[in-house]
Amino acid sequence: MSITVIKPGLMATIQDLGRSGYGKYGVIVSGSMDRFAHRTANWLVGNDEGDALIEVTWSGMSVRMEREMWVALTGGDFSPQMDGVPVPMWRPVFVRKGSTLTFTGPRAGCRTYLAVAGGIDVPEVLGSRSTYIRAGIGGMKGRVLKAGDIIPVGTGKGRLRHPSTKGTQPFDAVRWAVPASERPAYSEHPYVRIVRGPQFGDFDDMSRRALLDHDFRVTPQSDRMGYRLEGPRLQLHRPQEYISEGVTMGTVQVPSDGQPIILMADRQTLGGYPKIAQVAGADLPVVAQTPPGSTLRFREISQTEAEQLWMDQGIRLRRLARMIALKLKEDGWLDGLD
Repeated sequence: MSITVIKPGLMATIQDLGRSGYGKYGVIVSGSMDRFAHRTANWLVGNDEGDALIEVTWSGMSVRMEREMWVALTGGDFSPQMDGVPVPMWRPVFVRKGSTLTFTGPRAGCRTYLAVAGGIDVPEVLGSRSTYIRAGIGGMKGRVLKAGDIIPVGTGKGRLRHPSTKGTQPFDAVRWAVPASERPAYSEHPYVRIVRGPQFGDFDDMSRRALLDHDFRVTPQSDRMGYRLEGPRLQLHRPQEYISEGVTMGTVQVPSDGQPIILMADRQTLGGYPKIAQVAGADLPVVAQTPPGSTLRFREISQTEAEQLWMDQGIRLRRLARMIALKLKEDGWLDGLD
């Protein structure tokens, strides 16, 4: 069972939830940028949450389904169509052999996640199927997808039954979807909650106020490694040298030009620039879907508030996973519950 890439679009890669445990050797985590959309897409097709899928950045991609299979699309809306028929998102969709899925243009967000029942079955590298392009490892030979790629789909974990009748349309979609109220609040101009970073106090008063009082534009130089922002110049009280220390997804560093960078999935393992803030983990999906050219504004919260938001999102995700599984079982698609 496989998927054939007809047109790769701007950028598409195979990702899972990342390559953890190797940071001490300088190996980055990588993985999907929007972990909420990743997990939900997998649950919708009966997969484990960490199974590999396709992360599509912007649009223009076109793929052909070489077998009948269940798929789900989550994250940004790129106006997906199957043989010219609009495909609904955030729900399981059964597609027929030979159908072609095309992303025709972005409506919201900047990354779509395509999960297939059984998961993308490329070889693991250091325990992960995630693509890390700079090192050339994982995914399809460590690179972006290109025209002619044949992407293998696994069969061992897929637990969704196929419809017993043959339809005439290129796909059949279930009637329900993940409610909008249960999804992240994607926006082109989001408020992003942050806590103070370890060097917050090293910046002058004007810079600390500017961080919270002004919009920052996401520049075209932003990528999976980091979001480069453009706004007021943030300055230290006095020039200092810092010892490199660990960073994580959402760390906000400020290099010498004074323009902050939000580190993302393909971030380095260590950073020597001053860290003025840390994005609350619950808001990382929103940041991941903020496209270049749009703006964001930071809002400070306490460490306790950030931890509570993270715990609340975990509860919300577990509830969503159970809800999807129950709905699939109720409809007669899922073989059983774990």
